Amino acid sequence: MDLYEYQARDLFEQHGVPVLRGITADTPEQAEAAATELGGGVVVVKAQVKTGGRGKAGGVKLAKSAAEAKAAAEAILGLDIKGHTVHRVMVAEGASIEEEYYFSVLLDRANRSYLAMCSYEGGMEIEQLAEERPEALAKVEVDPAVGIDAAKAEEIVRAASFPEELVAKVAPVLVQLYGVFAAEDATLVEVNPLVLTAGGDVIALDGKVTLDENAAFRHPAHADLEDKAEANPLEAKAKAADLNYVKLDGQVGIIGNGAGLVMSTLDVVAYAGEQFGGVKPANFLDIGGGASAQVMAAGLDVILHDQDVKSVFVNVFGGITACDEVANGIVKALEILGDEASKPLVVRLDGNNVEEGRRILAEANHPLVTVVGTMDEAAAKAAELAAA
Repeated sequence: MDLYEYQARDLFEQHGVPVLRGITADTPEQAEAAATELGGGVVVVKAQVKTGGRGKAGGVKLAKSAAEAKAAAEAILGLDIKGHTVHRVMVAEGASIEEEYYFSVLLDRANRSYLAMCSYEGGMEIEQLAEERPEALAKVEVDPAVGIDAAKAEEIVRAASFPEELVAKVAPVLVQLYGVFAAEDATLVEVNPLVLTAGGDVIALDGKVTLDENAAFRHPAHADLEDKAEANPLEAKAKAADLNYVKLDGQVGIIGNGAGLVMSTLDVVAYAGEQFGGVKPANFLDIGGGASAQVMAAGLDVILHDQDVKSVFVNVFGGITACDEVANGIVKALEILGDEASKPLVVRLDGNNVEEGRRILAEANHPLVTVVGTMDEAAAKAAELAAA
């Protein structure tokens, strides 16, 4: 789960990371009141959207008075930034900035460790810096069993070519930021920029945090951070049913058991769809090992309510759950859904008890169900039906 900047700021503050005061506002009048509460001087009004490039899009404005803060909020609220509509701004204290730096710590899945990235040059898009001047971005592996302690923080700061006189100022803040990463079970904590003020303070000026939803059971309070109004309704429905679902932009609904099989199914559908006008997969949906009737019904309920879906491809390899159980699940799921099931289903079964599974589907003889023997043929049939 990605957090808004103001949520990241609040988490930083809770963990002792130095930040500036910030107040959220949903209306220009609230922004004016927030600026007044912050002293009525210089503030920055910042769009709260989960994407980068806010400044270039006009989503970050400096205001020198409460009245200017109101005007800035009027200009920002409702703005479209890379497909995200701004519904809220944060009014933050202004700062006299001497220098800008960059720091992040993230989960490095490929190397099964954490990775710290740091640069003496911050404030710009880090992807641009990494491409144009990779030597300016230090990358330091972090042992998850040890984390970032004072010694490791100093190593990171020096690797990023900070002047020696800044090491003792910056390193403690990196330790605090890692504290957020570890304590909150995050997969990313990023600050761009981390700034040195004219008064000599090091402050996290803009933060990004991604929380690991697999650790949600350890953090009940994280549920309050979810923006339910912005959530895709289909993804919210799938989440409520405990399904692994991601909405895509295609026309063929996908149901499979096992993430690897589902990923492969997306590929074969996309390939087959090229022959039918560019038909694409409409979703990722992994129902896991136990494809019971209720689980199958929940999965079909989500997919069939996607207005973009024109056909559904159910691709199951019987292992722990045998194909006859899956077939019974499909038949019973269609009974549960009744008239709500109105789009054609292409079913491919293979593996444990496959012949019995196919027999059950043949006997049911549901008008929406077509059983196809191979994965490639099934993908082609689903794409053809979606294009019809």
